Order: sequence, then C-alpha cells, then structure tokens
Amino acid sequence: MPPSTSRPRARVALVTEDRFEDPSPGHWYVDNILAEDRLLREALAEHGIETRRVSWSRADVDWHRYDAALLRTTWDYFDRFAEFSRWLPEVAARTRLLNPEALVRWNVDKHYLRDLEGRGIATVPTVFIERGSAVTLSELLREHGLHEAVLKPAVSGAARHTYRVDPSTAAAHQQVLAELLREEAMLLQPFQRSILEHGEITLVVIDGRVTHSLRKRARPGDFRVQDDHGGTVHPHTATADEIELAERAIAACDPLPIYGRVDMVRDNHDQLAVMELELVEPELWFRLAPTAAQRLADAVARLLLVEL
Repeated sequence: MPPSTSRPRARVALVTEDRFEDPSPGHWYVDNILAEDRLLREALAEHGIETRRVSWSRADVDWHRYDAALLRTTWDYFDRFAEFSRWLPEVAARTRLLNPEALVRWNVDKHYLRDLEGRGIATVPTVFIERGSAVTLSELLREHGLHEAVLKPAVSGAARHTYRVDPSTAAAHQQVLAELLREEAMLLQPFQRSILEHGEITLVVIDGRVTHSLRKRARPGDFRVQDDHGGTVHPHTATADEIELAERAIAACDPLPIYGRVDMVRDNHDQLAVMELELVEPELWFRLAPTAAQRLADAVARLLLVEL
C-alpha cells in the first residue's frame, strides 16, 4: 500500500446514502457496511486509489474531483426514485459512474426481466401490470392460471410492497394494488415453492466471472429472504449450471457491468431461473469472500489507470 503522503493515482467515491456516509459503529447492520467498504478501500489503496464514502444526495459534492463514482449502498434510491433519477445524469456528466448510467436505468425497473428472457436467459415468468391499469387481481390470477403468486412493484427493493397472494386473498389485496397502480407499475409472478425449503441462491459476478455464492433463507413463516424481514444468509457452493446461468445473465447486459449479483431459484419445474439481477447497489458480502473485493478493485484500477 502506498504511503499516506503519496499522491493518489486516482480518486473514487464509494457512493452511499445519508444514513451511512459517516455512521457510528456498533450496530450489526452498520458494522457489515463498514466492513465491506473497508475491504474494498484497502484493495483499492493497493493500486494507489484514494477513496471516500459519499452520499449520493448531498448537494455540496463536487463530483468532478472523483475519477469514478462506485455505487455501493444507495439503499434509499427506490424511496426517493424521482430525485435519484434526476441525480444519475448529473453525476454521470461529471465523473465515471460504475455501473454505467444506462445500465443503472435499465436495472432499476424490473421490466428488464422481459429483455433478459428475449436474450435467452431463463427467468421467473412475469406478468407486467402497467401504471394506470384498471385490473382485478382475482381475474389476473385466473387469466394466467396462477394458484399462488407474488405481487411486487417494478421499481423496488427490500421487499417493499411485496405480497404473497392467491384467489382466497386477492380481494384483500385489491385496494392496495389499485392505489399502487396510480403511481407505478407492478409485477405478478408465480410463487416459487422452492423458496420455502431451499431459499434463494445468490451468485456475485465481478468482471464477468462468479467470485462467490451464498443462499438466502426466509425466516420461518415468511417467504421474503431479505434481512429486513428476518432473512438469513448461509454458505453455498455454486454448481456448474448455476455459475453458467449467472455469467450468461451478466453477459446479456448492455453495457456490461463491472459488478453484479444474480439471484436465482429452482423454479416450480425444478429448472434454474433468474429472479433478479442486482446491478445498482447490491450487497456483495465481501466479508464472506475478501478476495472478491480485490477482484473488484483490480477491475476498477484497470478501467481507470489505463485512461489516466
């Protein structure tokens, strides 16, 4: 690592949100974030790259002073989506955004699942319910032969407004669906039964190759695997077909991401299918695989230092 008095070869903003720009340690959630960024900052420092944690929404940031802005923990973007959408082109005009702006815009809206399917990537079947639609949930379930389904927004995170529905509960969810459709598009997907027993498989892909994998499980009685809802993370050794699907899914993106996370399941026909691609602000679990932080730092350095 270069001495602290050395002039940095490049400067990178690790982009976060207000809550996590300068948090006090001591809470497991915050400590995980700090541990992840420490691993990445140390790996970047080995290349002579200086880093700083910066909130995306802070008005006084001079983005010109950074050679790149690496999106890391902007976990409030879907709650401030209009503001975040305005910020994206502004920052992209001032520095190199990683992942690129066009890719971020594509990935924040789950309509990208339709694009992936068109590019030959197996995905969980999805019914897209467009904003402003006047639909009846019970009729949608019947029309698409869904005995049990998951209803969720096209732009979302942390399982916001994500519901498990069936014909017996459709009427109870009708009002919330109608209210949400006034403002945003929604998705309806067949409920994947393997989630309850086997959880969701997650593979981290950096610079086009899988670095590590894990399995996320919902707490008993729930189906949501996010830790916001009591989900837990477990070791997982990826199989050859899981790796192949993850790397093909990332390769199907345009432009190619420098990092990404592929969440997949064994579907109701026991076939692997992509649930989501996380290319904007995925948790990457470097604390479980520190060499992956080095891989990302190497890829960032190769991009930046060749150009400078």
